Amino acid sequence: MRVALDAIPLVAAKTGIGHYTDALAEALARIHTDHQYTLLSPFDFAFPVTAATPPNLSKVFLPVRSIFRRWWLVGLPSLLQISPFDLFHGTNYCIPVFAPCPTVVTVHDLSLFRRSQTHEDDNVRRGKRRIPLMIRRATMIIAPSEWTRGEILEHFGVPAARVRVIPEGARREMRPLASAESEAVLRKHGLEGSYLLYVGTIEPRKNLPILLRAYDELLRSTPHRPRLVLCGGNGWKFDEVYQLVDELKLGDMVRFLGYVADADLPALYSAAECFLYPSLYEGFGLPPLEAMACGTPVITSNASSLPEVVGESGLMHAPDDYRGLTAGIARVLGEPGLKDHLREAGRQRSVLFSWDRAARETQALYDEVFVARLRAKRS
Repeated sequence: MRVALDAIPLVAAKTGIGHYTDALAEALARIHTDHQYTLLSPFDFAFPVTAATPPNLSKVFLPVRSIFRRWWLVGLPSLLQISPFDLFHGTNYCIPVFAPCPTVVTVHDLSLFRRSQTHEDDNVRRGKRRIPLMIRRATMIIAPSEWTRGEILEHFGVPAARVRVIPEGARREMRPLASAESEAVLRKHGLEGSYLLYVGTIEPRKNLPILLRAYDELLRSTPHRPRLVLCGGNGWKFDEVYQLVDELKLGDMVRFLGYVADADLPALYSAAECFLYPSLYEGFGLPPLEAMACGTPVITSNASSLPEVVGESGLMHAPDDYRGLTAGIARVLGEPGLKDHLREAGRQRSVLFSWDRAARETQALYDEVFVARLRAKRS
């Protein structure tokens, strides 16, 4: 089988959907050596081909010009028409509406519909116009969690058989590192002493004001004095977070590292006292899973899909309960036995989710779609 995957999520610095596209493509090609996989984009993207790259995985960058300028409407359908691809997988909500081959689309979450106030208006309008069309036209839909599948079924009323849950996984490099292995990365970022960690975009949906208020309460009401380290690029309305840091007079205790290279994350996770993720809404929740894979105690909100990912291997709080978050942090910092339990429980939980599993289940879905297409042609 010859499968094309949307590589546009790899064009910019990778966040969740970029990691999904990259990790899934690599695992598909590594495991299923009898199939060919091609990452396609009209923009150049970072995907270095090395000796370790599976030979059945290729990168194709096709600049869009003239009549092909409208990639999804004209360029990509035309390319699929003249190329020998058996299936197209839209890894980021989008597929060509008039595709000449079967299509699979991954819908990571419905936050544009369910939490529209946490997104820019233009993105909300665009998403509400395009996503329903993509869902109607796709042969099959992948959701990363049962939560997201339920949202899709409820909101769009599509047949349940067309929406398949395939969870994401922690990348293989996400593993616990000893102190000596983390030292160079910590020095690079100027980190000394104990710290709490958040990894994710600085944007409203991540509920960072609650995190800052919980941290402020921790400093005011307990003897604990870890720094708070936030890793992630600035998203929409990021300035509100920086303003709150100033308002609470936390400038000396809060560190913003900006976008952090993937190679640094295992060390940053491993050295943290605990990982904090009070997000309002997630379709899956990859950062908590990767923190658990690194043996870091996790405290997260009990919203949307996060309980599905973390299970009983982390502490949870209501998204609007900053005092509950404070209490959880104080417990982890003050109870060594609890910290050790969460480290081990998190590692064991993370093993249930892997990109190898995701690749096998995704290829099984491709096979199902491909066989159904062949049968339809014969009938």
